[in-house]
Amino acid sequence: MRTALTQTIENPTLLKKQLLQWSQQFREIIFLDSNENDSTYSSYDCIVAVDAFTAIQTDYTNAFDDLNVYQTITKDWLFGYFSYDLKNDTEKLVSQNKDELDFPDLFFFQPKKILFLKGNQLELKYLNVCNDEMESDYQEIIHFEILKQTFQNEISIQQQVSKPAYIEKVTKMLDYIQNGTLYEANFCMEFFALETIINPAATFESLNEISKAPFSSFYKNNKHFAISASPERYLKKIAEKCISQPIKGTSKRFSDQIEDNLSKTNLANDPKERAENIMIVDLVRNDLSKTAQKDSVVVEELCQVYSFLQVHQMISTISSLVKPEFSAVDVLKTTFPMGSMTGAPKISAMKIIEELEETKRGLYSGAIGYFTPENDFDFNVVIRSILYNEAKKYVSFSVGSAITSKSEPEKEYEECLLKARAMRLVLNDKELL
Repeated sequence: MRTALTQTIENPTLLKKQLLQWSQQFREIIFLDSNENDSTYSSYDCIVAVDAFTAIQTDYTNAFDDLNVYQTITKDWLFGYFSYDLKNDTEKLVSQNKDELDFPDLFFFQPKKILFLKGNQLELKYLNVCNDEMESDYQEIIHFEILKQTFQNEISIQQQVSKPAYIEKVTKMLDYIQNGTLYEANFCMEFFALETIINPAATFESLNEISKAPFSSFYKNNKHFAISASPERYLKKIAEKCISQPIKGTSKRFSDQIEDNLSKTNLANDPKERAENIMIVDLVRNDLSKTAQKDSVVVEELCQVYSFLQVHQMISTISSLVKPEFSAVDVLKTTFPMGSMTGAPKISAMKIIEELEETKRGLYSGAIGYFTPENDFDFNVVIRSILYNEAKKYVSFSVGSAITSKSEPEKEYEECLLKARAMRLVLNDKELL
């Protein structure tokens, strides 16, 4: 059982900074920030969940079934993530590429303390084991002195795949497309730094500030961190309705308004980008149909271009109504991994991704989010994200692009560098300074 306390806040922007810094004292943290991006399906401006009362951590074997049991038993708020490699639980697939991050395949925890911000209203929901701490925590948060965050020194970021190797791999992927094995696949590459110490909270604040993404998240589990400025929703469930909002299609932002508008218009009218998006829309429709009521899968918005601080993105919205016999975890299991990060046909794409990519994706292109006690949920797509193993001093981020028959390897490589820029900037990459 949880006890609730609601307070009116004078300065929500300041409060978010105080919440983030206050939360750092805990072993487990998930901090979710919508950055005031108005959305038809937005529930909160910010959520902070800390301090595990119970938790589940596992590899991919029977992971969804184990989570289903855990979620059914707790009947409470649960926060955590799915790694991309849970694909091996849904299909006969493997993940044998190298992995320096060592994140578990799945982790969820039942927080003792959750704080929800919407407008100027802050609601605290604490488990009864610690509800006597609500008022003192609230006072500590609102009087929390924002310290000037210290940043790491310049670091040297390396590419896991060189430009010639990237072009060779994409060319091989195009061969698969030419012979009919694939229509589209999301091909990714890792950037990394060895023997590196970063300040995760400061890095998140910096990345969040220059991105203002609608699905930003900060995750901590002891020595594992995810610092995400994701623009993409994977899947949200509200009662019987599910909403997926895949992104496919990217173009540059420009300081010159005319040039910027032209970039946005060109993206909206680009036949290659639209074809990429529509292929993934069809894939998502198929995934949602596995648990949907008859004739309930609807494309609410097709190939709409949205502008973010770093890039313009093409986004579609697909919804469905879930049959009552399916659980919340069933819906996730039958749609995971998200189509925007795999390709079509989905299983073929994942096999070829495993063959051609150099590193295990892990949490990258997985999902961070939460379940509610009412069996609803909301999860992002872990892209535009920095992953950090503090114990190993290993920093990693990956970027990718959709490869179709119309792809030019050189241009796909340039798109990857564009997507990598924000992460390289906040990490003080020597090459950009």
